[in-house]
Amino acid sequence: MRATVMFGAGDVRVEQVPDSTIKLPTDALVRITGACICGSDLWPYASRTPEDAPARVGHEFVGIVEDTGTEVTAVKKGDLVVAPFAISDGTCQFCREGLQTSCEHPQAAFWDMIPDEGAQAEAIRVPLADGTLVKLPVAPDSALVPSLLTLSDVLGTGHHATVAGGVNKRTRVTVIGDGAVGLLAVLSAKRMGAEQIILMGRHPARTELGREFGATDIVSGRGEEGIAQVRDLTGGDGTHVVIEAVGTMPAYQQALGIVRPGGVVSRVGAPQYEEAPIGFGSLFRHNLRLAGGPAPVRAYIEELMPDILDGTIEPGKVFDMTTDLGGIAAGYRDMADRKALKVLIKP
Repeated sequence: MRATVMFGAGDVRVEQVPDSTIKLPTDALVRITGACICGSDLWPYASRTPEDAPARVGHEFVGIVEDTGTEVTAVKKGDLVVAPFAISDGTCQFCREGLQTSCEHPQAAFWDMIPDEGAQAEAIRVPLADGTLVKLPVAPDSALVPSLLTLSDVLGTGHHATVAGGVNKRTRVTVIGDGAVGLLAVLSAKRMGAEQIILMGRHPARTELGREFGATDIVSGRGEEGIAQVRDLTGGDGTHVVIEAVGTMPAYQQALGIVRPGGVVSRVGAPQYEEAPIGFGSLFRHNLRLAGGPAPVRAYIEELMPDILDGTIEPGKVFDMTTDLGGIAAGYRDMADRKALKVLIKP
């Protein structure tokens, strides 16, 4: 079968690899009908060294179950399913608490940690299928499939940012970053009833979509300029919640400059650093809280799916480019160059 393999920084190829097969009785084999390139894929695309390569890539997909292990009961051959970006058994103490990204099962992992599997491919073996896969109640050719695919990561991540931040109808929110996660954090904040949603971004096509999703204000400035613009929009106070959807130190520092006393910085951009200001002058002095983390999207799928099915939200609008596996390399380049927001892959 064909799968996407990253050989180094800027070097992504589609290669013939051994077919994925059932290995354990808890596995399912899924033929992938839709996948995508994630903004987090751009970090290794920019920095992967030959020593860390080659590596299979991709962690968001929908597909049709082709086979199941003898212990799989939640899905069957022919089902259209979506998979979260984290594999979980659904039964451990953390899964039961809605924290599937901390599942205790030995096979639990993020997809990118499994060396012989990746979602930007024709097929994939799904460990712990009963805890991981969710059946979709639509036909494989449904127009809703792109939006349902966002349940795999970006919609659930945007939603997690609002949940971790405690967004409600009395909340003012700033979202830093106009990538797919940032835009769906805007959508999620609107869904949670936030009274003001400020989107910090400087790509007009993206910020226009942000307004469609619910942003009340757009701020294009960065650093101190951006902080001042947000402060002006909020009477000098800042906002109750700042969602940091980038993952860089400048974005984190910008969040600290925007959040109001007693507020929350909800961080869902994968941090590209280990140390950050958290002391008296940054967090402690004004009772600020730092929240967020990798979203347990499996915990949110049943809550979010009905709003997609009835047309209340259309998160699939973040896909502005579609390709087959042959266009993967161009898709990565276009996302890295900010020519594409999020690339939909139809193997």
